[in-house]
Amino acid sequence: MQSQGLQTLDYLVFLFYFVVVAGYGYWIYQRKQALITTSNDFFLAEGSLTWWAIGASLIASNISAEQFIGMSGNGFRLGLAIATYEWMAAATLLIVAIFFMPIYLKNKIFTMPQFLAQRYSPSVSLIMAIFWLMLYIAVNLTSILYLGALAITTISGIDVTICMIGMSVFAVIITLGGMKVIGYTDVIQVFFLVLGGLATSYLALTMVTDRFGGSGVFDGISHLLNKAPEHFHMILNKDLGPDGKLLNPNYPSLPGLAVLVGGMWIINLNYWGCNQYITQRALGADLNTARNGILFAAFLKLMMPIIVVLPGIAAYLLYKDGMFQTEMLKDGVLNQDSAYPVLLNLLPTGLKGLSFAALTAAVVASMAGKANSISTIFTLDIYKKYLNPTADEKTLVRIGRIAVVASMVAAVVIAPLMGIDKKGGFEFIQEYTGYVSPGIFALFTMGFFWKRTTSKAALFALLGGVTFSIITKFIPTWTGLNDTMFYTAFADETGTMMIPFMDRMGWVFIFCIVSMVVITLSDPESKNNPQGLEIDAKMFKLSPTFIFGTVVICLFLTLVYTYFW
Repeated sequence: MQSQGLQTLDYLVFLFYFVVVAGYGYWIYQRKQALITTSNDFFLAEGSLTWWAIGASLIASNISAEQFIGMSGNGFRLGLAIATYEWMAAATLLIVAIFFMPIYLKNKIFTMPQFLAQRYSPSVSLIMAIFWLMLYIAVNLTSILYLGALAITTISGIDVTICMIGMSVFAVIITLGGMKVIGYTDVIQVFFLVLGGLATSYLALTMVTDRFGGSGVFDGISHLLNKAPEHFHMILNKDLGPDGKLLNPNYPSLPGLAVLVGGMWIINLNYWGCNQYITQRALGADLNTARNGILFAAFLKLMMPIIVVLPGIAAYLLYKDGMFQTEMLKDGVLNQDSAYPVLLNLLPTGLKGLSFAALTAAVVASMAGKANSISTIFTLDIYKKYLNPTADEKTLVRIGRIAVVASMVAAVVIAPLMGIDKKGGFEFIQEYTGYVSPGIFALFTMGFFWKRTTSKAALFALLGGVTFSIITKFIPTWTGLNDTMFYTAFADETGTMMIPFMDRMGWVFIFCIVSMVVITLSDPESKNNPQGLEIDAKMFKLSPTFIFGTVVICLFLTLVYTYFW
C-alpha cells in the first residue's frame, strides 16, 4: 500500500472541515458578541457553556499532537502501558470534579494565580503566573505546534514552517472570539477528532489483518495480543538480566507501580486540577454543570487509547514484521514519533482527508485553548494588577487578543529550537512540566485543605520544588549511588544515570509537603490564618447521576488494569 499524498478529495474533505469550524465559530461570535461586555465574558464564557460543551472542550484542548503523534509513538515503543496517562486521567477528573471544583466556584476563582493571591499572597501569585506563562509558551504551545506541523508535513509535503504558520493563524481566528467561540467550536473539533482517529485505528488494524490473515478489526486486535504480548502490560517490571541491565529498557519511562500510587497522580492532579488551561473551561459554570461536563470528559478519556495508542502498537507489529523500514527512520535513526504519520499517509483517499482534518482539529483546538489561557493569565493577573490597574473592560479584552497573537508568534519562532523531536514529543512535555508540577500541586493541596498553611510555606514549595526537581536529576551523578532505598537510577539515552522523572516527582512532592508543614508550624501566627478557606461538607455532595457515572468509570479501570496487569 503506497502513499500517494493528499488528493483532491482529501483537500475537499479538509476544506469542508475548515469551513464548518470557521463558519460555526463566526456564527457563535456574531451571536455572542453583544454579550461580551466584560473580560469574564471573553476569557471564561461565564454561564454560557453547557455540560456537553465543557466536556468536549476539555478533551479538545487536551488531545493534541502530543497524543496523536507523541503518545502513538510511545505506543510503538512502550505499548499499552502508555495508556495509563489517559485512563488514570479519567479517575483524576472525578477527583477534580468532586473536591476541586466546589472550592473554586464557591470562592469565585477565575484564574489559578487569582486563587494563589487570594489564598496566599500577591508574590506567590505573580511568581506562579510567570512560571505558567513560560511553561505554556516554551513547552506546551511549542510542542503542540511543532509535533502537529511535523505530522502534517509528512502527510502533505508542505514545508514545516508554513504548516506552523497556517495552524497558528487558524488557532488565532478561533481564539480571538473568546471562550464562547472556543467552547462551542471544540464540540465540532472533537467530532472530527474522534471520527478521524477511529478511521486511522481501523486502517491500522485492517493492515495487521491483511498482513497476518483473517478479516475485520477484531482479528487485527487478536494478532496484536498474540504476536506482540510484550506491548500489552499496563505495569512494567524492573527485572534485571544476568548482566545487571533492565530486561525491559522502557521501565524508566513508566516505573512500575508509580503509575498507580506515585508520580502519575501528581502529573494528572496538577494538570487537570491546578491548570488554568484546563480548569478554565468549567470555571464559568455552576457546580452541577461543571461536574457533569467533567464527568463527560472522563468518559471520553476512556476511549482515547483506542484512537492514540492502538495505532502505535499496530505500527510496531508491522515494523517488526518488515514494514515501514524506511518510513520510520529520521536521519537514519528509528523515530517512534513517525508511527502515526506513516499510518495516516496510507489511508485511502477521502479518509486521509478526514484524518488530516482530525489531526488539525486536535492541534488547533489545543493551541486555541492554550493561547486563551496564556491571554487570561497575562491580562488578568499581570497586566491588570501590575501594568495598568485602571484599565477598563474593553481595554482588557483588547490586551487579551494582543496576547493571543504574541504567544502564537513566539511559539512559531522558538518551536524549532527546543529539540522536541529528540526525546519523543509526549515524554518531552511530561518531563519538563514535571519540574514544576510537584511544588504547584503541593501548594494547591495544602491551600485547599489546611487552613494554617502560610504564604511563606507556599513560596518555599514553589521555588524549592523547582530547585529540588533539578537537583534530584543529578544526584546519581554527583553521589555515584545508583541503587538506594530511596531511588534506583537508570542510564538515559546519553548514558547518564538518571532517576525516572516520575519517581523524582514523587520525592519532590513529599519534600514540598513536609517543608510546608514544618515552615507553617514554626510560625505561631499560622494558628489564626485569615486567608484559610472555609470548607463546608455540603459542597461535596454528589448527584445520583454523577455517582452512577463514577462507579462505571471505576469499574472499567479496575477491569482493564486487572486484565492487562
